[in-house]
Amino acid sequence: MKNDQRNKTTVASLSPGASTIFVEPEVEDVIVKSAEGVRESNIDPMLLSSSKRPNSKEYNVKEGVAEIEVESTEQHDPLYIEFEQGDLRNPINFSSSKKWAITALACFSTLLASSNASTYNLGFDSMMVDLNCTEFQATVGLSLYALGFGIVPLVTASFSEEVGRQPLYYISATGVLLMYIAIALAHNIQTVLIARFIQGAFGSTWATMVGGTIADIWQSYERGLPMSFFAVAAVGGTGFGPIYAGWVEMNPRLQWRWIQWIQMIITGFYLVLVPLIMNETRSSIILMRIAKRMRKETGNPRYRARIEDESVKLSTLIWVSCTRPIRDHSSRHILSFLQIWIGFVWGVFYCLIESVGSVFRTVHGFNTGQVGTIFVTFVIGSLLGFSTNFFQEHLYRKNYRTRGPEARLYLTCCAAILVPCGMFIYAWSTFTHVPWIALTIGMTVFLYGTFIIYLAVFTYLADCYGPFASSALAGQSLCRNLAATVFPLFTQQMYAKLSYKWANTLFGCIACVLMPIPFILFFNGPRIRSRSKFSRAVMQSLQLEGK
Repeated sequence: MKNDQRNKTTVASLSPGASTIFVEPEVEDVIVKSAEGVRESNIDPMLLSSSKRPNSKEYNVKEGVAEIEVESTEQHDPLYIEFEQGDLRNPINFSSSKKWAITALACFSTLLASSNASTYNLGFDSMMVDLNCTEFQATVGLSLYALGFGIVPLVTASFSEEVGRQPLYYISATGVLLMYIAIALAHNIQTVLIARFIQGAFGSTWATMVGGTIADIWQSYERGLPMSFFAVAAVGGTGFGPIYAGWVEMNPRLQWRWIQWIQMIITGFYLVLVPLIMNETRSSIILMRIAKRMRKETGNPRYRARIEDESVKLSTLIWVSCTRPIRDHSSRHILSFLQIWIGFVWGVFYCLIESVGSVFRTVHGFNTGQVGTIFVTFVIGSLLGFSTNFFQEHLYRKNYRTRGPEARLYLTCCAAILVPCGMFIYAWSTFTHVPWIALTIGMTVFLYGTFIIYLAVFTYLADCYGPFASSALAGQSLCRNLAATVFPLFTQQMYAKLSYKWANTLFGCIACVLMPIPFILFFNGPRIRSRSKFSRAVMQSLQLEGK
């Protein structure tokens, strides 16, 4: 910030024909602009019909861009505030150390959410005895957690628009912690199942909001590495919890309840770190707070942040968020392809979480502690994907000008081959005479491919849909987590009917059928994207920027 501007801000008169300049003393060090001639982009056309700003005459909407004509009056028109260039209060200008601290804590929250999905399964044996329930009833707890992850964000995602991101990190951590207590103290399986669904609902914020947090504080060209860490936490984090949970389950004085208590303690430690590290990162919320303070300090009600006049009713935001996935699936060809693919891969991923215990116990006689250690393959597969993503980022930067968003898909085409290969290795290693290491190799290959696909879906859709990416990502998230809800419910029955060999071979064959999807997008992406009005608007804006 400039020192000579710290105590004053120059403001132009709002009257169209006036040239008066006046000085407003003792105000925040921000840029203040009139509402005259405002041109705003990135406004979702679905929201414009229910959003009105004061003194607004007309909305002209073309290809997702809104031009707003504002009726100007000298006395009542708002003075919109913006950050000065280089203002350290703007999250994009946070110091590098502060950005990495926020990114690390956000990714840690994702790791907690993902590890909770798999850690729960390691306590099945003692839980079934203690609560007198069946294995299928216990498995429903895994599915309900994924269901909470998939459905609830459609409702809660809009809250960050109203209150910012920081409060949601507090609420999520508190809710997850309380549900650990409810599960650990449960006397029947029904309590466990209800608490698992609610826990998934609270934990879903950790998965859905972290991407937004990263986008808040990193420039687009800087996000590759932070997003890679996020993907490691989401996919690899599934393997961290079971590594210790299996040995906790084997201790007769601890077992499944102490798995929950340990997870609760870790979550409590995270909750202590949130107020120390996690600042608000949504710039519009910060500007709104500054505007409120300026109105209070100067007595001038005209100081406003744009979000205050552009905001939409929360009920409207929730309605749009809930209906987007259905609307998007039928109107966006790219999204339809990717939803089917990532949904299937994520469903098999959850089948793997559910079946690892039974496979290694039945075929190789592993105990629960050894089964938990096998989950280290989830971490190894993710780290392999993380390391090769540097090469993908190099290819992206090198070929983006010629290939466009499809430059994100080089390694994804390789992943389409890795996924069925991993499943075939896993399927045909389920014999007692085949060393157990062969099973872990198949798992690692599958998880390596899964990591690449998971990360590519986020980055590719963000490039394709630009400011409308949130709705596209919401659609794939719903499809992915619904598959994660359903697949574990038929895993054990499928293995009982088809055997480990043929059930996993079936998964491998389906993966082969879906293998062409990234190749189709890689070679025909621009033509497919041109059919979507949202993607077409992004393509046109990029062309204008290039001129």
